[in-house]
Amino acid sequence: MRLVDDALVTDTPDGPALLGSRCADCAACTFPRQAGCPRCTGDSMVDTPLARNGTLWTFTVQGFRPKEPYAGPEEFEPFGLGYVELPGQLLVETRLTESDPEALEIGMPMHLELVPFRTADDGATVHTFAFAPDREVGT
Repeated sequence: MRLVDDALVTDTPDGPALLGSRCADCAACTFPRQAGCPRCTGDSMVDTPLARNGTLWTFTVQGFRPKEPYAGPEEFEPFGLGYVELPGQLLVETRLTESDPEALEIGMPMHLELVPFRTADDGATVHTFAFAPDREVGT
C-alpha cells in the first residue's frame, strides 16, 4: 500500500499504527517523530508505535480545499478534521472518516484506519491515516 509518507505509519501485530517518538528521559510523546524532546529538551527520543484507538477530543468539517502544500485531489470533497486523544500519549490532529457533524460526538471512541487520499501520477492509490468512529452516535 502506498502512503502519503511512509515515515508516519508502522506495522504492528494489531495492524498499522502511527509512528511517534517517546522521550526516554521524561516520557513525552510526539507525532510525527522528533529527534528532540519538546518537554525536557533532551535528545533521547525513541520510535514508538502510538495507540490505534482513542477518543474524539474535538472536531470540525473542512469545507473548502486547503492551500498548498495540500496534495489532495482537485475535485474537493469536505472532510472531517479533529483531534483524537490517544490514552497516555498525546492528542493527534487527524483527518476523520466521517464528515457529517451529526454523526460525530466529542468523547466518542475512535480507531485508526488507512484511507484512500488521492491518485498518483502513475495511477496508484495513495493512502493517508484517518480516525473512524467505533460506533454511531446514540447507540
